[in-house]
Amino acid sequence: QVRLVESGGGLVQAGGSLRLSCTASGHTFDRYAMGWFLQAPGKEREFVAAINRSSGRTVYADSVKGRFTISRDNAKSTLYLQMNSLKPEDTAVYYCAADLYGAGSELSHEYEFWGQGTKVTVSS
Repeated sequence: QVRLVESGGGLVQAGGSLRLSCTASGHTFDRYAMGWFLQAPGKEREFVAAINRSSGRTVYADSVKGRFTISRDNAKSTLYLQMNSLKPEDTAVYYCAADLYGAGSELSHEYEFWGQGTKVTVSS
């Protein structure tokens, strides 16, 4: 079992940047494909980005392509989400998730483990 802890959220003005981190512990990090999801108030959880175990493949939601970058450092057991050109509609709680031996899916039910989330607020 892996434990995930997100950090890096906060309040930022539109057009600004944030970098989220997700630190994993309890199991070998490179066994997991990783993903980022968001949940805005009153809405269902949505896919943001995913990365496979070796960082050779990434996939993004259309709404964040060209603005967000997912990456990982297996030596540090850490997943990142660099968020640039932020918009008010990016406001949400962001969750990282782990999929044991996965390929980096857009589907939330593929992920077995989830962090507690970090809140991102983008002001206009």
